[in-house]
Amino acid sequence: MALVLQLRSVSGLRGKGDRIAKAAFRGLSFYTRVLENCEDEAKFDETFRWPVATNIDGNEILEIQVFNYSKVFTNRLIGTFRMVLQKVVAEGQLEVTDTLIDDNNSAIQTSISIEIRYQALDGTVGTWNDKEFLETPSVHSEGDGRYSLETDSLLSGHRHGSDVSPGKSNQQSTERSFRRAGKGVFSAMKLGKTRPSKDEHRKQDDPAVLETEDLDRKAMRYGAGLEPDTISLASVTAVTTNVSNKRSKPDIRMEPSAGRPMDYQVSITIIEARQLVGLNMDPVVCVEVGEEKKYTSMKESTNCPYYNEYFVFDFHVPPDVMFDKIIKLSVIHSKNLLRSGTLVGSFKMDVGTVYTQPEHQFYHKWAILSDPEDLTASLKGYLKCDIAVVGKGDNIKTPHKANETDEDDIEGNLLLPDGVPPERQWARFYIKIYRAEGLPRMNTSIMANVKKALIGENKDLVDPYVQVAFAGQKGKTSIQKSCYEPLWNEQIIFTEMFPPLCRRIKIQIRDSDKVNDVAIGTHFIDLRKVSNEGDKGFLPTFGPAWVNMYGSTRNYTLMDEHQELNEGLGEGVSFRARLLLGLAVEILDTTNPEINSSTEVQVEQATAVADNCSGKMEEFFLFGAFLEATMIDRKIGDKPINFEVTIGNYGNQVDGSSKPVLRRKKEGGDGDEEESELLQNSSEDDGGEDGELVSVSSSQPMKPLVTDRNYFHLPYLEKKPCIYIRSWWQDQRRRLYNANIMDKIADKLEEGLNDVQEMIKTEKPHPERRLRGVLEELSSGCLRFLTLADKDQHHSSRTRLDRERLKSCMRELENMAQQATALRSQVKRNTMKDKLKLVQNFLQKLRFLADEPQHTIPDVFIWMMSNNKRIAYARIPSKDILYSIVDEEMGKDCAKVKTVFLKLPGKRGFGPAGWTVQAKMEIYLWLGLNKQRKDFLSGLPCGFEEKKVPRGQNLPSFPPISLLYTKKQVFQLRAHMYQARSLFAADSSGLSDPFARVFFISQSQCTEVLNETLCPTWDQLLVFDNVELYGEAHEMRDDPPIIVIEIYDQDTVGKADFMGRTFAKPVVKMSDEQYCPPRFPPQLEYYQIYRGNATAGDLLAAFELLQIGPGGKSDLPPIDGPMDVDRGPILPVPLGIRPVLSRYRVEILFWGLRDLKRVNLAQVDRPRVDIECAGKGVQSALIQNYKKNPNFSTLVKWFEVDLPENELLHPPLNIRVVDCRAFGRYTLVGSHTVSSLRKFIYRPPDKKAQHWNMAGEIVVNMEPEVPIKKMETMVKLEANSDAVVKVDVTEEEKEKKKKKKKGGGGGEEPDEEEPDESMLDWWSKYFASIETMKEQLRQQEAAAAEAEEKEEMEIGEGSKAQVKNKDKDKSKAPKDDKKKKQQPAPELPEKKSKQKIDELKVYNKELEAEFDSFEDWLHTFNLLRGKIGDNDDNASEEERIVGRFKGSMCVYKVPLPDDIAKEAGYDPTFGMFQGIPSNDPINVLVRVYIVRATDLHPADINGKADPYIAIKLGKTDIKDKENYISKQLNPVFGKSFDIEATFPMESMLTVAVYDWDLVGTDDLIGETKIDLENRFYSKHRATCGVSQTYSIHGYNTWRDPMKPAQILSKLCKEGKVDGPHFGPGGRVKVANRVFTGPTEIEDENGQKKPTDEHLALAVLRHWEDIPRAGCRLVPEHVETRPLLNPDKPGIEQGRLEMWVDMFPMDMPAPGPAIDISPRKPKKYELRVIVWNTDEVILEDDDYFTGEKSSDIFVRGWLKGQQEDKQDTDVHYHSLTGEGNFNWRYIFPFDYLMAEEKIVISKKESMFSWDETEYKIPARLTLQVWDADHFSADDFLGAIELDLNRFPRGAKTSKQCSLEMVTSEAELPMISIFKQKRVKGWWPFVARDENDELEITGKVEAELHLLTAEEAEKSPAGLARNEPDPLEKPNRPDTSFIWFLNPLKSIKYLICTRYKWLIIKIVLALLLLIMVALFLYSMPGYMVKKLLGA
Repeated sequence: MALVLQLRSVSGLRGKGDRIAKAAFRGLSFYTRVLENCEDEAKFDETFRWPVATNIDGNEILEIQVFNYSKVFTNRLIGTFRMVLQKVVAEGQLEVTDTLIDDNNSAIQTSISIEIRYQALDGTVGTWNDKEFLETPSVHSEGDGRYSLETDSLLSGHRHGSDVSPGKSNQQSTERSFRRAGKGVFSAMKLGKTRPSKDEHRKQDDPAVLETEDLDRKAMRYGAGLEPDTISLASVTAVTTNVSNKRSKPDIRMEPSAGRPMDYQVSITIIEARQLVGLNMDPVVCVEVGEEKKYTSMKESTNCPYYNEYFVFDFHVPPDVMFDKIIKLSVIHSKNLLRSGTLVGSFKMDVGTVYTQPEHQFYHKWAILSDPEDLTASLKGYLKCDIAVVGKGDNIKTPHKANETDEDDIEGNLLLPDGVPPERQWARFYIKIYRAEGLPRMNTSIMANVKKALIGENKDLVDPYVQVAFAGQKGKTSIQKSCYEPLWNEQIIFTEMFPPLCRRIKIQIRDSDKVNDVAIGTHFIDLRKVSNEGDKGFLPTFGPAWVNMYGSTRNYTLMDEHQELNEGLGEGVSFRARLLLGLAVEILDTTNPEINSSTEVQVEQATAVADNCSGKMEEFFLFGAFLEATMIDRKIGDKPINFEVTIGNYGNQVDGSSKPVLRRKKEGGDGDEEESELLQNSSEDDGGEDGELVSVSSSQPMKPLVTDRNYFHLPYLEKKPCIYIRSWWQDQRRRLYNANIMDKIADKLEEGLNDVQEMIKTEKPHPERRLRGVLEELSSGCLRFLTLADKDQHHSSRTRLDRERLKSCMRELENMAQQATALRSQVKRNTMKDKLKLVQNFLQKLRFLADEPQHTIPDVFIWMMSNNKRIAYARIPSKDILYSIVDEEMGKDCAKVKTVFLKLPGKRGFGPAGWTVQAKMEIYLWLGLNKQRKDFLSGLPCGFEEKKVPRGQNLPSFPPISLLYTKKQVFQLRAHMYQARSLFAADSSGLSDPFARVFFISQSQCTEVLNETLCPTWDQLLVFDNVELYGEAHEMRDDPPIIVIEIYDQDTVGKADFMGRTFAKPVVKMSDEQYCPPRFPPQLEYYQIYRGNATAGDLLAAFELLQIGPGGKSDLPPIDGPMDVDRGPILPVPLGIRPVLSRYRVEILFWGLRDLKRVNLAQVDRPRVDIECAGKGVQSALIQNYKKNPNFSTLVKWFEVDLPENELLHPPLNIRVVDCRAFGRYTLVGSHTVSSLRKFIYRPPDKKAQHWNMAGEIVVNMEPEVPIKKMETMVKLEANSDAVVKVDVTEEEKEKKKKKKKGGGGGEEPDEEEPDESMLDWWSKYFASIETMKEQLRQQEAAAAEAEEKEEMEIGEGSKAQVKNKDKDKSKAPKDDKKKKQQPAPELPEKKSKQKIDELKVYNKELEAEFDSFEDWLHTFNLLRGKIGDNDDNASEEERIVGRFKGSMCVYKVPLPDDIAKEAGYDPTFGMFQGIPSNDPINVLVRVYIVRATDLHPADINGKADPYIAIKLGKTDIKDKENYISKQLNPVFGKSFDIEATFPMESMLTVAVYDWDLVGTDDLIGETKIDLENRFYSKHRATCGVSQTYSIHGYNTWRDPMKPAQILSKLCKEGKVDGPHFGPGGRVKVANRVFTGPTEIEDENGQKKPTDEHLALAVLRHWEDIPRAGCRLVPEHVETRPLLNPDKPGIEQGRLEMWVDMFPMDMPAPGPAIDISPRKPKKYELRVIVWNTDEVILEDDDYFTGEKSSDIFVRGWLKGQQEDKQDTDVHYHSLTGEGNFNWRYIFPFDYLMAEEKIVISKKESMFSWDETEYKIPARLTLQVWDADHFSADDFLGAIELDLNRFPRGAKTSKQCSLEMVTSEAELPMISIFKQKRVKGWWPFVARDENDELEITGKVEAELHLLTAEEAEKSPAGLARNEPDPLEKPNRPDTSFIWFLNPLKSIKYLICTRYKWLIIKIVLALLLLIMVALFLYSMPGYMVKKLLGA
């Protein structure tokens, strides 16, 4: 369906100029090419095509504008032509010549001539005849390079012009005569458009096309205010055609990877819990992964328990199973042996969610606990944990486990993936199960057969039910007894938090059986695909829609070997059933009281859905033609073979239909022709409207013929069998169409990206232009999707998911189009890499969007049958072969010939069996609605006649049962097999005897066998003559068949072993084409060889397919090139194709051999190394006695060889070690192949650049300081400036100093004094360094995040201005880097920056990783021997290593420039290896420091280990067994070991951690190996790290026996550097660098002495800045090495922090080792005096008066309630909540200052052998209780004070409030370790019924901290005892029980309770009396007054 416009010419133009035209229809515009210098007529002759999705309306308008084109300024409009399409719609074709109109709508002289044609949706307009439009030079379509082929197919006079599928270009090689958008075409501002260029080689002269609308935007985009002509065109050139022809290789992977078990390890650390809801609980955490449970220990009477326990779960399961396992963390209260405890709250997440996190882990995150039983409750607390999931080969970067004191903010670190809101709500998931159909026979019970024999009745043998599993819960429907079409209409309801952290819902149809239930089929719904969390997103929704289930073949056997497939593991090999289901989610309103708050799974009835809800039933038609079947495995080659195609159960004759009954309503009910779909048996006659169209689903059996000794082929020759199947499905094609459009965009993008990567790899010029082209195509493809996808043909059956998915896909693609457009303008040479990553993300997103969750038509299976048994299959997704009128919507393989490799089903396909090809087929498939059937043959190669069944003879659209080809072409294939590299080792010697076998069509040929090599250079041309291909010639040219190349290993006996396979497409030359550049001769290319899913080397080859024309073979290019006399009849690769060679010299440095293993049980005694490259080679000297000295006597040898100029084609270099035995016998010990010589190539330096290092002096100044102070700043300068730089202290530092003087920023506490030297030890230094390291990591993360934001902004604005800033930043970067390393980053907390402690460098990886394995001049090559194991699990290279060769090589072109040999001290015997040390044996003292281990893998049943260190070097074996550390997974060893060793004999150091066991042998936890020799000889000087400062006493004493000045002069001498020259005033000059620095040093007594050492050290720390000789020296450091265990290859078992120092014995001896023994905890005593309590809530009711009171006592503890709880006495009968105690607790404890932890040692249980050391945070807990005589005491409230930071107590009880607990952040915090003594009031709190915190009392207490010594000096008694007794509290008498003293207590009662009442009454009485007296005496008084008495 399309509108096609042919723009012929525009005439009557004025003047002379460049013309361009633009045609627009429905908002989509195309440009013509630019016609240069036209005068009055512009002949465009171009065709544009608008694929339209909805019918064109008669009043729509087509507009054509003609412009004068300008390169720089805006194009000037000449005139416009507008046309209403009424007539076109009516007639379908129209030719028009008309005048243009100008802006004012008046006609001008210029006229235009066009032709328009329109084909409507229903195909009403007839098909086109062959000869139309043939003269068009190019057909334009969407500007999407996918159509670049349309021309070729039209030009060839193809029959159905309208159906030509442009998609074939996927396989085209680039060289093509008609080429759109040639490589160098500028599509300057023309985003998303491409244009034709006829000529491949016009590079930069094609003018750019500027689109008018874009010019005004352009100014914005390319930097504000730029003149248009300053834009460099190079920066916007885009290339949209493939540059490398790598794309021609079909990417066919043979072996199924799913379903194969792998090793996984889930490690979970439970750190602590907070804010647990409940009073006075004893919490335990249960960790559950899948079925396994583990528990932490129990913590008593606390709401914030601290555990720090580590659990590891090991699994060996397939990935799918692993990622669906649920991790469940639950907190249980008061669990013990007798009862299971009550659940406080739990948290669930699936393993997959963790695995998709960055680094596969959550680190230090807080899980929110919720109670599944109570939906209305809020959260139940937080649990802090680390969770990591490691597969084999994943390395997890653990953040450094240091002393974590950061009080973390819980809300900011929740254990949730990004994008999940912290407040998750409860939701109901309704999974509605309606019905199923097409179930297979499941006669599990043998009884059924017995029954049938007895009664003769055969009921349906399946009892299905559906089971749904989600988030660890399962629900199932009822069982429908013996029913193939069960109807359930039930819904299963899960209640789960939303969004759920479990991603997949598993839906399984099962067959119920008395013995065991089996799965029939399984389907997974991925919630991410059926919901969208964006702001315009939607809740998960699905259906009602059918899902298809696949699994094992349908014929039932009792023990089904493929049963796993039915469980959803691996790729299903057959259709099983389909199920109609729906999913809805409803968020619960938990405030609603009616809500059912249980989370149990419920099952209830659901309303049935209408029959047509899932779409209208349509008849579909599937057609297939088998064009070729070759490479059939020889095992099945003796019986006839046929192929069966099935779709659903249609076409399945063997075991498809389980029930032949048909339900059919002929024109009944709703007029739909409905049938029991899928059950319709293909053998039944069902009359169709086109004669009797009966499905034919399998080809006729045929006997295979032999191709060669491994494979057979079927002799189809010119007669190709066909199949066709009718089937009925709901019509939901729209879903598949949208998926196809997106898939095609994604394929195009992927192909483009591969091309860009290939260009980068092969170093082709301008990969950035190609990337721009890729982005251009992406954005136009996305916009195209928007126009196509938004049309809804059938509203009724669209589900909510369909609508929502469409909306979100359109949003995403629109957004992607904008981003791609913006990105395109930012792609530059230097930003390539980052942008490439971003585009990769687009690709993943597209693939994710394209995956349609709601199935429609089942996939098509092709089975190869032999003797009616199913042998091998291929599965083809139905969407890939679905037909549509719109090209973009068509499946990518619809109506195309596709190569399919059949594979073995299920587990049989694992391992070597799966690597053999079962059969290779060329098959053509077409699937579409039956009514669109007329086009089903359109894509077949032309030139055939159809053979039909007799009754379909004269019906035109009746499908053929076979095709008879009348046309065939004869070709000659030339395979130029040059060489292969890095092949698979197939023999026990570790080598192979490889030969290659090339298959093409039904012919095969072999190269010769080359013995004993993994890198054969065959240099052989194989010629296949008389290759017959059927079909039209031009089709062959564009899409030739593929060539399969298999590599085998020749064995003297038995058959050859398979070593790998690769595929290639030949370059085709037709007989009428010239054999000339650019396409011929073809270039050699590397093809990746696969063995199963693993890569197994590369093949360097080229293939050409030459048509043999009428003139026979004489017309072919001659096969020239010398016939090799010695190689007999073997043809070498001809000259134009083989690489051009040059003369190179290869120098080899032979150093020595290490760790050679025995060969055939004999030890290696006299080894020799043979080096070979491209047929030439050299042998090393013989090592006379390997045991005594394994080094070579002659160090350097060389040989000359001819190598290709192109470095990418360099042959590999082979290293072989042989052992020379007696009588001249040799044995191969092992070999190594250096596959790329690239890193060893020496390029002589440029003469002009020789003098850069002499430019003036550069002064680098260090701040002179006391040595203990850090060097503040350092500047790195470019080598050629000569500035003197005076570095100033940074502003921030100055600020800090000012603050310090004022006294502790903000006046929190008196300033801490500078640490005293004597207090500092190595650990102070270590902890300070870790802080710095973490700070740096934080800054890096912040910087990365900032960069990313910037990136996002840029994409958004598409601006260039920021890019400039970036470059500026880059120039600053090196300086900043240096600063970071040397000063604690300014953001560190105040207290850290006060202490100026020297630091070392803590590497969180091995030192080797940081310094490039110390292979700066000495390389280590692993020698391999033995076959590579067949099965992937244990094929680790480790096991094949039989030793190591140490040496190096240097490759250079031969005549070297003379000046190299003229350098001073050049020794010709060493060639390029000048200045290497001698390799004589040398004695070395090795000092190994082991700091600590982290995250060890538990080795004992209790989930802990008892680790100790074992060290092995040569014959020395140290086991530090007696110092094992009990039950610890993070042990601190703090030990050093001295070992004397002799290099080279003893150079491999093994440090292992073992687990101590009381009985039995100790287990290895993990080990790490260090090659000391490379470190010792390395230029990086890894013998002893260079410290930061030089001091001669204290914790930072210089360790090296050589002082910095000696080291410096030695380095200068070795590197031939001028210096060091020490000058006055603290200056030193080395080469042209001048360093300044301090010149004095203090000794122990504080005396200052002059010294040069600081200066020398300053140079050493910046040795990398020294020209020529400079390199980074290893600083003083601690490295972190992963521990590995050979039993669990590739999975880390923990990490070890350590370092190694080495000192040669011929030098002065080093000082004693540094003491790094772990800090001993310091003994402290905490005295707590509880003075009073106040306002304690009253708990008891009085019997008589009913009045409230409490019997108060206070309980306190520090280490744990069990260990040291102490209670005060009881204050009885407090009526006011006031209590007086004057009671003292005394808590002695051991405390580690650095880690802020209390250390306690206790036996874990009565059975423990020894005490275990625990570290717990220092928290004092005080609780207030109400004492009861007979029942348990009541808990009233508690407060926890973290002794390091707790709020200062209030002065009075009044000021003490709840804020002191809740808003800790705002209050000033104090530490008892600084304050020593604190007194005040603190609140007791507890949670009320609503989980709100409330005050339940207040306590006045005094805390006093003393060290053990101080406590001894001033002792104090417990409670109120001597010494230093406290006085008795003054308690009111009522505290005695009232009947002892009734009057008193009554008085007290009355007084307290009615006090105010009594006072009021008394006052009132007094008032009354006064009034009465007044009234009484008033009259008398008045009388007196009156009478005047």
